[in-house]
Amino acid sequence: MTDPMPMDGKGPKVPPSYPPRTPPPQKKPVEAPRPEPSTKPVTSSVPLPRQGQARLETRRPRMSIRARRAANWALTGYPWAGGQAVSKVTNTVRSWGYTHPEDDALDKSVRLLVGAAAADEGRRISVHLADQDDMLLIAVLSHTSSQPDETILADLAAVPGTTSCGTDASEDGRRVWVVLSTERPRSRTTPAA
Repeated sequence: MTDPMPMDGKGPKVPPSYPPRTPPPQKKPVEAPRPEPSTKPVTSSVPLPRQGQARLETRRPRMSIRARRAANWALTGYPWAGGQAVSKVTNTVRSWGYTHPEDDALDKSVRLLVGAAAADEGRRISVHLADQDDMLLIAVLSHTSSQPDETILADLAAVPGTTSCGTDASEDGRRVWVVLSTERPRSRTTPAA
């Protein structure tokens, strides 16, 4: 004879007719999903400069300034921030003892760089200044994910004293930069006829 189902004073043990209760899912994930790195397009075809023209570049590694004088300023990304940047850059360049490039060349370069960064419509821009071997580097970051815009490069290359200029996108945001020579321009002499 078979034993009846065991009894423990409450009645026979019967398996439930519904699935067991599961805990509710967590309201927040344990770790937020990590953002996927975005790939930035790189312009690979840049025309070679003609004689007397500045070299144009479009992509550079992450910016690093070491073992030289440097200054930087964080400005609000308004279109009129160019005036603030011009006075700060000009005062710093003159305090370092440079007499060239002329104030109007510095003014035009900085206004072009800051104007390009302000056009990206970010909240802030960073202006970086460094010198080495009688050259000045002025770089402006827009801190936005805008793509490089090469239309400004022709205007920057036309500024007297420009040695090199470029634009690219990095983790810091869009970067536009120019290298200016601090040497006095040589006067041109015309050959006697």
